[in-house]
Amino acid sequence: MEFKIDTKPTYSIITPIDAHIDANMTAALSQKCDELAKSGSTNYIIDLQHCTVADNTAFDDLVQMHENCYNNSQSLVFTGLQDGVLQQLQAQELDMVLNVAPKMIEAVDIVSMEILERDLFGENEE
Repeated sequence: MEFKIDTKPTYSIITPIDAHIDANMTAALSQKCDELAKSGSTNYIIDLQHCTVADNTAFDDLVQMHENCYNNSQSLVFTGLQDGVLQQLQAQELDMVLNVAPKMIEAVDIVSMEILERDLFGENEE
């Protein structure tokens, strides 16, 4: 599975090159997030701009990735969804479960706000 990785100071952008979202891709995405976490990157934007087709079963894996990230105080946002893939997500009402941003700038804003919220929440607990 081929990905383009762009690492920023507070997040990493992972862009799958393949056009088909399936269980193999979601497994590779999850593994890539784990690798990035070990190197210190804990917030991810998955840019699905090249993905035009998705297996419905792959969506379950994306939800699991989302839950794993948030259970570990990490952010995960999906952006660049093509119309067909977005319609599939909406049909299963997963667009209400996953963080989906129409544009990259909005995905960056979501990650930034979540980092700020975690920082503020963490300060209140001390």
